[in-house]
Amino acid sequence: MRDYQSIKNTSYEAIIIGGGINGAGVARDAALRGLKTILIEKNDFASGSSSWSTRLVHGGLRYLEYFELPLVRESLKEREILLNIAPHLVKPLLLTVPVYGDRSRPYWKIWAGMILYDLFSFDKTLPGYRMLNKAKFKRIFPTLDPENLSGGAQYYDARVAHAERLCLENIISAKEAGADVLNYVKVTRLHLEGKKITHLTCKDTLTGEEFTVKGTEDAVIVNTSGPWVDEVCGSIEIEATKADSSKAIVHGKKMGPTKGSHIVVDPFPGAPESGLYVEAKSDGRPFFILPWLGKYLIGTTDFPYHKDLESIKADNDEIDYLLTETNNILPTANLSRQDIKFTYSGVRPLPNEAGKKAGSITRSHILFDGKKEGVFNLISLIGGKLTTYRQVGEEIVDAILKKQGKPISSSKTALQPLPGAIKASNPLIQKTIDLYRDKVSLNIIAHLFSLYGARAVSVLELTEENPELAETIHPELPDIKAQLVYGVRVEFALSLVDLIRRRTAIAMEANYGLDVLTTSIEVLQKYCNWSAERCELARSEYITYMKNNCIPDFELEANLI
Repeated sequence: MRDYQSIKNTSYEAIIIGGGINGAGVARDAALRGLKTILIEKNDFASGSSSWSTRLVHGGLRYLEYFELPLVRESLKEREILLNIAPHLVKPLLLTVPVYGDRSRPYWKIWAGMILYDLFSFDKTLPGYRMLNKAKFKRIFPTLDPENLSGGAQYYDARVAHAERLCLENIISAKEAGADVLNYVKVTRLHLEGKKITHLTCKDTLTGEEFTVKGTEDAVIVNTSGPWVDEVCGSIEIEATKADSSKAIVHGKKMGPTKGSHIVVDPFPGAPESGLYVEAKSDGRPFFILPWLGKYLIGTTDFPYHKDLESIKADNDEIDYLLTETNNILPTANLSRQDIKFTYSGVRPLPNEAGKKAGSITRSHILFDGKKEGVFNLISLIGGKLTTYRQVGEEIVDAILKKQGKPISSSKTALQPLPGAIKASNPLIQKTIDLYRDKVSLNIIAHLFSLYGARAVSVLELTEENPELAETIHPELPDIKAQLVYGVRVEFALSLVDLIRRRTAIAMEANYGLDVLTTSIEVLQKYCNWSAERCELARSEYITYMKNNCIPDFELEANLI
């Protein structure tokens, strides 16, 4: 139960709409700088674009081609910061770039890109690049397509296998710093009096309860709703009682989202140990083939998207494209539709740049000041990447303080670790192993530290109260029942999708999570007081969600699920 009465009685200095990675970063920064902050998300945290990325924390090697040099430098700087403040989630990743004579990027161009990339990451702790001539490349990667091969390059970036949890840890940090955070709450109206938004009408999407969130006299509303930025701006409602509010506000289209889809497959013949960053043979578009949680993550596509934002799915053509191009680069793979274990698709919240090819639209973010449209206390974020979320949060909070006429205090987020931050050398890990090795396997303990970091101990403590919670949820995965309880009690989880798809990755690792529904429901009924009615509704909603977003149409059409 949420205390909406307390929220209605509070006046907020920073009101953030959208609980993806960028909104979470703003909320954390604002709360740590002492602003009374509230974050409102209409679905679950990280349920939109933040959940559907390629899970890379990278500088954007290909951005060099479009001369987005400041973005590359910013991204590489942020990559280093994230490796330090979230070492349990953000890990180094070796990437290999094969170079072919008949593709758009010749050997010299890749080499030049590697040199620039190293120069822009002058403060990195990761190893530098190396170039591989044709003979050496063939020896190291004998299964890659040899036709017109010129050689290749190898370099380090970083990745966050559980991107949703990076967002969640920012949410938790914001909450611990004093922010109020709400998921499954939709902002239905922004009320404008004069030239300022004074309050918001909100609705709990699970209970239907409506309530008001009000701002202080100098409150700033931040729109970090990603692809829904235009929708949020369109919900501004002018108070007719104000004499100066009769002027119509025209909101131009700010967003021009593009769709990106991914597939997940089991290890296959010829699969590389390092990640591959390759050009598609048919059209030259770059995509990734990445080892991920014992499987391989392949993607992404890039097409303009103007359809329903609530239900986005990888279509059959996109799946076939990724399978074909993977087989082109790794002929021994011989992947087919039957090898698909999971798919996902999302949209990039890019600026509206009509007429441009999807791949050439800038990946740099824009802070749009609502003052241009007559709303003096609204800031909308257009664009933004997983890698640069922290810097975006810092910029937005600086802008909030500037609008409020307050001194711009220093951001703390570049140095203050996220809640679960822990390094492999920390003695807490061995202490935990010694304490719990008789109850759970070393594999489970390692898995929990990779998900929760230092807070894995809190998950394991639940098994002391109830030994049953030490049991695994799925026989082939290291996730335990305590994680479900912890997700509900501590991590704001309110549905099976939250728990099986975002707090854990079970849905992506084992038959869309369908096989663990019964076990999960039993745990939630017994330890979280979920009623039978709520559980059955959650089961139905989970299956519908998977069918609408993750299970390929060809499987549904063939009644394979």
